[in-house]
Amino acid sequence: MGDAKARHSTEVHRDFVAQPPEYHRRRSISIKTENVEVATSLSELWAGIAIQEENDKTVNIGFAVHDGTYSVDFAIHRITIEEEPGPEGDWIVDHIVPAIANYRKEHVCKILGAGITTELHKKSPNLCSRLWAELDIIPIVVESNVPLLDNQQHHHSFQVDEIADSAARKCLALFAPTKQPRLAITYRNEVEPDYGLMIQLTTVDDYRRSVREPTWRAVQKYIKEVVDRKLRIVYFSATPQGGGVALMRHALLRFLKVQNVDIEWFVPKPRPDIFRITKTNHNILQGVVPPEIHATDEQLGKIKSWIIDNAERYWLGENGPLRPPSEGGADVIIIDDPQMPELIPIAKQLAPERPIIFRSHIEVRDDLVLEEGSAAQHVWGNMWSSIKQADVFISHPVKSFVPSDVVPETVGWLPATTDWLDGLNKDMDEWDLQYYMHVLRQTCRSQGIPQLAYPSRGYFAQIARFDPSKGIPDVIKSYARFRELMSDELERNVHQLIICGHSSIDDPDGSLVYDQTMDLIHRDHADLVDDIIVVRLGPSDQILNAILSQCTVALQLSTREGFEVKVSEALHKGKPIIATLAGGIPLQVEDGKSGYLVKRGDHEAVAKHLYDLVTNGDLYDEMSEYAKTHVSDEVHTVGNAVSWLYLASSLAGGSKLKPNMRWINDLAREAVGEPYEDDEPRLPRNLST
Repeated sequence: MGDAKARHSTEVHRDFVAQPPEYHRRRSISIKTENVEVATSLSELWAGIAIQEENDKTVNIGFAVHDGTYSVDFAIHRITIEEEPGPEGDWIVDHIVPAIANYRKEHVCKILGAGITTELHKKSPNLCSRLWAELDIIPIVVESNVPLLDNQQHHHSFQVDEIADSAARKCLALFAPTKQPRLAITYRNEVEPDYGLMIQLTTVDDYRRSVREPTWRAVQKYIKEVVDRKLRIVYFSATPQGGGVALMRHALLRFLKVQNVDIEWFVPKPRPDIFRITKTNHNILQGVVPPEIHATDEQLGKIKSWIIDNAERYWLGENGPLRPPSEGGADVIIIDDPQMPELIPIAKQLAPERPIIFRSHIEVRDDLVLEEGSAAQHVWGNMWSSIKQADVFISHPVKSFVPSDVVPETVGWLPATTDWLDGLNKDMDEWDLQYYMHVLRQTCRSQGIPQLAYPSRGYFAQIARFDPSKGIPDVIKSYARFRELMSDELERNVHQLIICGHSSIDDPDGSLVYDQTMDLIHRDHADLVDDIIVVRLGPSDQILNAILSQCTVALQLSTREGFEVKVSEALHKGKPIIATLAGGIPLQVEDGKSGYLVKRGDHEAVAKHLYDLVTNGDLYDEMSEYAKTHVSDEVHTVGNAVSWLYLASSLAGGSKLKPNMRWINDLAREAVGEPYEDDEPRLPRNLST
């Protein structure tokens, strides 16, 4: 905060008393002072923080620490302000954040979550976002224990620790056994991001600082219009967690809900047998399965019945999202998934004039769709009978992704996006990075696979789902060729390779592709078994963040791809990337400036680029700096919101919109008088047509 910080004094009424073993504390110091693997495990704890005010300038702060079973420590600090802070200052936060930072290092621990009382959140609304951004603590705003607040038998300074303890327990109750916050799927199968906003990761100001001024002005104009018109915007997709669609929706709703936009997201009740069919259809449309694999009419009928059953059970009742707007239903509907087009005719039958947007997230190979009698033609024909009733067809900005059946004037281009402020992308300090790298080592040990030797050795990383289209065999073969080029180097000086990713509940291919990958390594590259780490990870975004943050070069060698925003995530961290000329990937990489683009299967080119980047420090530094300063706002949540709010405001109320194969972000910016400036980074427009 700089000069904005206020001077304050602190009286410790009761300090923390728990003490870690001195050996562990000394060893933890090596995280910063030694270039060796740190094997000291951090105790995983939860916290509660509460406040009681004595007067305008004096407050008592209660801290409680919980180990998942019982409270293990607490403290009470009495803080008195001595000098008024500037407009950006918060003297309470400026005390709490350093106090917790000091506690975790003195006690060799990782605080996973913190319960923040509503009184403290109202008094210091920036506390939650700073805990998340600076200490990687998930802050959850919880109600205070009212009976304790009303109890006048004790002085307030002795009550505040009990309130903090209650907050810690309430916070802990919202964590799953995975040590991640539980998903909130509520009435009508509505997804409530961040547990109905009890989890407060960001503030509006955080988002404002994350984008350029024209983007921010544009999104605020659309937010005002949508809120003033009281538009109800509803998304439907297949899954609430695990894939890129879910990540984008969590981020978009998190941003818009804090600004009072009426936006909702619904998912169907999951059925594993249906997900097997829909995943096969996905692979058929991308052309990554043998031609003899077909979807039968019976299987396609199962998908239709599943969607209709969910609609009748959850979304067609009173005030349900599929009801007409005049009956409390949505004003604009977005079918955000190729698995759910059957909702389109249902919604159109109830409200023919209500706008429906179909969002395609995958490559649909038009050459296969046009092949008479092909599996792709059968699958697409079944989907198209419903999709063609939508008003607008939104696709990744690659013309070949849109089958020739789709009327060009209904098509608009929109890239996949990510969020610079979430667990996948935010900056983390060394303490947290090393914690997650230790979790990675533990995961590898538990799965009986090799481990990264980082920081003793560098590594390359491909982060993606274990999917037939992700080019994992090409990654391994390219790395093997790189090792041949480095054969004169000692092994300890040569980079390792990690291939990792999450899984999704609607993706049954993961285990099969993982097994095929391990078979390939052991069969054809047995000499590299200890240096190729292939690991399926749990649901923690920060593990992937740490892996990408610490790698030397990122890889994305997909054979078929939609957009794959992991490419932009790597560039945003200043990681040069080597990626294939597949799908929307070339839109994100400036060849020779922020990374390299290669043909599918060109292992020699990949190996040569890896060799150049690890042996030429000047080349690496130049490419790294260019990468992190040339990422467009379009691939961030705020830029994404500009496009979606433009679509909603333009279509709602019976208006017509024909994108005519233009970028939605361009249309949106122009419509509010904020067109792109010449020096403003944006994805290349010439590659979409």
